[in-house]
Parts: sequence; C-alpha cells; structure tokens
Amino acid sequence: MNDKKQGFTLIELLVVVAIIGLLSTLSIVALNNARARARDARRVADVKQIQTALELYYNDNGSYPPTASVVFNGSTGIGTGSNTYMAKVPAAPLPSDGSSCTSITNYSYGVDDSNRSYHINYCLGSATGGVGAGPRSATPGGIQ
Repeated sequence: MNDKKQGFTLIELLVVVAIIGLLSTLSIVALNNARARARDARRVADVKQIQTALELYYNDNGSYPPTASVVFNGSTGIGTGSNTYMAKVPAAPLPSDGSSCTSITNYSYGVDDSNRSYHINYCLGSATGGVGAGPRSATPGGIQ
C-alpha cells in the first residue's frame, strides 16, 4: 500500500510564487517605460500642433501673437476675433520625465520684440521622433 498524498511541496509553491513575482515586476517596469515614452511623444505632438497654429496666425496677421496671449494651461486658445487657430493650448503631460527636466514642467512661449519670431521651450525625458532628450526649443525654423 502506498500512503503518499498527492500535491505540491512547499519548495514547488515557493518557486512558482517567485516566478510570478519576477514576471509581474518586469511587466510593471515595461509599462512605466511605455508611459514615459507616450508622454514624450505627446509633448512633441503638442509642440508641432502649437507651431502649426502659430504659423496660421502669422500668415493671417503678419506677426506672432504676443506672449501674454498664449497660456499653456488648456484654458486659452490662439486666435483673433473670428479666427480660431487653436481652441485650447495644451499643458505638458505630467510628471516631467528625465533628470534634466525637473525644472521644466510645462511649455513656455515667447516672441522677439517685433513679434516676427517665437520660441517654445519644453523638455523630453528620452529621444522621441528624432528629437533628442533634455531641454528643447521649437522656433519657426523647426524643432531643435
């Protein structure tokens, strides 16, 4: 007669729990990296949309909007009277990514004295869409 009970040993259960813990840790790390890359991609897309709106404004008005009229918080748009070029100027997604981006948490816009050139400052945590990581600036000449 064989009295042996059928089941798993404690060692087998601990190995399975350890493997499940390792796999879940790896998936959480991968998910966090994907979220950071998605925020950077959104930053680049936002800046390109803002540039398009500014160029449309410039084509119609012969100058870029004054600094005080463009607020990057989602409540103010880019437009004049009956023309709206961007209904709401987006705010940068949070949290800011990368060690060089701790002081730059939002987009900033500025124009020169004659309103003939602008710059949009922003920061990327990692290289995205051909744009390098770190503090960046967009001008009428493109994204640097």
